[in-house]
Amino acid sequence: MVLMATEDVLGELRALGQTFDSICQVSAPDQLKARIARLSTEAAEPGLWDDPSKAQKVTSRLSHAQAELSKLDKMRSRLDDLGVLFQMAEEAQDAETLAEAQAELTAVKASLADMEIRTLLNGEYDERFAVVTIRSGAGGVDAADFAEMLSRMYLRWAERHGYTAKVLDTSYAEEAGLKSMTFEVLAPYAYGNLSVEGGTHRLVRISPFDNQGRRHTSFAAVEVIPLIEETDHIDIPESEIKVDVFRSSGPGGQSVNTTDSAVRMTHLPTGIVVSMQDEKSQIQNRAAALRVLQSRLLVLRRAEEAAKKRELAGDIKASWGDQMRSYVLHPYQMVKDLRTDHETGNTTAVFDGDIDGFLDAGIRWRRQQERAEAGA
Repeated sequence: MVLMATEDVLGELRALGQTFDSICQVSAPDQLKARIARLSTEAAEPGLWDDPSKAQKVTSRLSHAQAELSKLDKMRSRLDDLGVLFQMAEEAQDAETLAEAQAELTAVKASLADMEIRTLLNGEYDERFAVVTIRSGAGGVDAADFAEMLSRMYLRWAERHGYTAKVLDTSYAEEAGLKSMTFEVLAPYAYGNLSVEGGTHRLVRISPFDNQGRRHTSFAAVEVIPLIEETDHIDIPESEIKVDVFRSSGPGGQSVNTTDSAVRMTHLPTGIVVSMQDEKSQIQNRAAALRVLQSRLLVLRRAEEAAKKRELAGDIKASWGDQMRSYVLHPYQMVKDLRTDHETGNTTAVFDGDIDGFLDAGIRWRRQQERAEAGA
């Protein structure tokens, strides 16, 4: 005889159905279908790939919309099938069928939790592609090596999800690692997901560069900004921009280009500097540098507006600390986010791009902070 808490199961199924309905209200399947139809028409235009940048955006957004609609359709079917499965187990009083139904219930809960994160990405720029910059901080060669480890971590994260990542600029350190790297993640909601990664990251380990085998602490800074779009209207007068050209270089200063194709662009009023050297021509590097500069100015404008609002509200406390995550490899292994308390002992997996748990926790934490500020 199989004993089942029927009312408990029905209650869980009703709760899951309500959660799914809430997700659908935000995801809007009908709007997704209309978006897919529009993007499919754009993707079929004969001259689409005459503009590779536009083509990348159209195909990426089409793929993302199709995947979102497919997830919703599959989840609706899974919820329907789950109810039938529990009903079959109850009628047959079959332990094997019950175990299968309970395993599927657990899996559906996890899948809905993942889908629910998407509903929290409703900020003004959350849907945008992302521009990520990692810079080495205090810690010498260990910090440069840490910057390279973080760069690989985020690039592997993008690869795991099938997202296109395009390196825009790489500045190598003299001995090992990176002074900095900038790359784009060309996927819808890349900014919304990765924006919670912005801040100071700390690494504690036995330094491979210390011949006495001592423990070192090093730091790296991560900056995440939304990729600028034509509709943002960030106009920069030519008189406010200083452009320097130089030859691209590889590790250790080795020249990888015999022409002055790399570009360093300085915004004179703010002092913001953007360097680009990974494109093949000076014109391409200049366009990429201008795009990133516009994105940083957009973020600066938003930060100034937010600061004014906080000043008017009398709220002077910072939402983000200088140090937001620690990666400890010695004397124990642990990666811990200091804002959310999310942690894992599998440091190898994290550095191999398995950071979704940290992203989800960060997104939920950010929403909590926003609600708390709104309440205050």
